Amino acid sequence: MRSFAGRDILSLKDFEREEFFRVFEIAEKLEPIARNRRNTDTLKEKTLVSAFYQPSTRTRLAHEAAMHRLGGHVTGFADPKMTRAGDFYQESIKDTIKMLEYYGDVIVMRHFQQGAPHEAAKWASIPIINGGDGWGEHPTQILTDLYTVLREKGRIDGLTWLAVGDMRMRTMHSLGYALTQFDCPITFVGPPNMTLTKEFKEELKQYNLRFSEAEHVEQVISKADVILVEPVVQPDYTKSRDERGAQVNLTPANYKITRELLSTKAKSDAILLHSLPRMDEIPPDVDITRWSRYWQEAFNGVVMRMALLSLVLGATE
Repeated sequence: MRSFAGRDILSLKDFEREEFFRVFEIAEKLEPIARNRRNTDTLKEKTLVSAFYQPSTRTRLAHEAAMHRLGGHVTGFADPKMTRAGDFYQESIKDTIKMLEYYGDVIVMRHFQQGAPHEAAKWASIPIINGGDGWGEHPTQILTDLYTVLREKGRIDGLTWLAVGDMRMRTMHSLGYALTQFDCPITFVGPPNMTLTKEFKEELKQYNLRFSEAEHVEQVISKADVILVEPVVQPDYTKSRDERGAQVNLTPANYKITRELLSTKAKSDAILLHSLPRMDEIPPDVDITRWSRYWQEAFNGVVMRMALLSLVLGATE
């Protein structure tokens, strides 16, 4: 297995099966630190640089919280308008990254341009972690989801997945790539204009992922062990900021996970994931049901980033 030390985390296409389990192993070892709300000195001599060209709550703060839990330091920006990349100069990714690598030891980057973290990795001498790139991928989120499933169900292989939402989303891409390394059939349910692209389907077939598509979540939810939901009411991920307009459409019933649907159709031990933020695709009254796991998912997001930072910065081999 390749070492993670100094390695970029850009795409789950880069991950082999044993590498997933290595990350999960380290996450489980570090989890008590976060659960007990303690900090260690594991990365006390290291600094994380946040380079967020798009809004973020969980991804940015989870990385920063993870670095603090490991005793490290944090610097960076959360609004490109406050940098030379977002004002008159429109500083290039190359020039920005070549500067940022002198300010820290690892860079986590979110960008509205698909492939931007890959471009950054060409110029950086320190690890780049992809915190979401346009409609591209979101590897750390899906690693978090897989770790959540493993902790909740005790396994990943043999579980049937249902993914509901906009299939153009970066989380869906990373999910598809990740499940190619596991024995997990998956059904995708999304609106007609948000279904899997022809190119992505061909790619998944080449990787031998067992997948199918359905038009209505009610048709397939009864078979699912894991239900992963994303909004179908979406901002434009190719923009640095896409603020809500005067009117926002509501989620059609085909793609909503309601309390009634879960109680009448879902397996009693199925788990429901959502990376958040949400619109109305999961109503708040689902939060206290036995199916919901998105708050555990949020906690595990810190644990997963602790594991990745520890690995890429060489604190753990």
